[in-house]
Amino acid sequence: MKLVLFDVDGTLVDSQNVITASIRAAFQAYDMEPPNRERSLSIVGLSLVEAFTVLAGPKAPVEGLVQAYKDAYTSLHLDPANEAPLFPGAGECIARLNGQGDVLLGLATGKSRKGVVRLIGQHGWEGTFSTIQTADDAPSKPHPAMILQAMEELGVTPAATMMIGDSSYDMAMARAAGVLPVGVSWGFQPVAALNEAGASRIVDSFAELEPVLRAFLS
Repeated sequence: MKLVLFDVDGTLVDSQNVITASIRAAFQAYDMEPPNRERSLSIVGLSLVEAFTVLAGPKAPVEGLVQAYKDAYTSLHLDPANEAPLFPGAGECIARLNGQGDVLLGLATGKSRKGVVRLIGQHGWEGTFSTIQTADDAPSKPHPAMILQAMEELGVTPAATMMIGDSSYDMAMARAAGVLPVGVSWGFQPVAALNEAGASRIVDSFAELEPVLRAFLS
């Protein structure tokens, strides 16, 4: 069996608008100047505590900012119009992989488990992922714990594991865990950052990802 792990935000889901709006609301709740869009998206993939420490500095009211972010994020999701869509081809890719008997699917994400449960319900993915690693279960990326825990849980070796993500944190995490790091160019960080973090290759669409997956799974 081989294991294919996906990041969520910026890889499967185009959540940039709700993330940046929630960050802006969190800073405004503390009368602080919000970071610009590019900087806000640069921390996607980190746990919230790590993300707000980077954005606001260690002397800022990080725990309060995190809670304000969560409150804003939850409030925004009360309106179905704010549900983040899947990137083109993501749903079809997951469905095809889920139909194969020789592959296990997993998620390794900086989202909370609550957020992942919401996502899975939204897209009918119940039972699709054999392992789900979240910010609630492990140290923040780029620490390799999420991937190491996933492999241990499923009895899969690093040589039989691929990590697909859109950020330098995903690539560095994969390298630290000894698994194959594959970057996607449609996410929230520039391609140069993925290359610098050690991406083995970078794809520009889910269609382009398909032959990479076939070669890995063969």
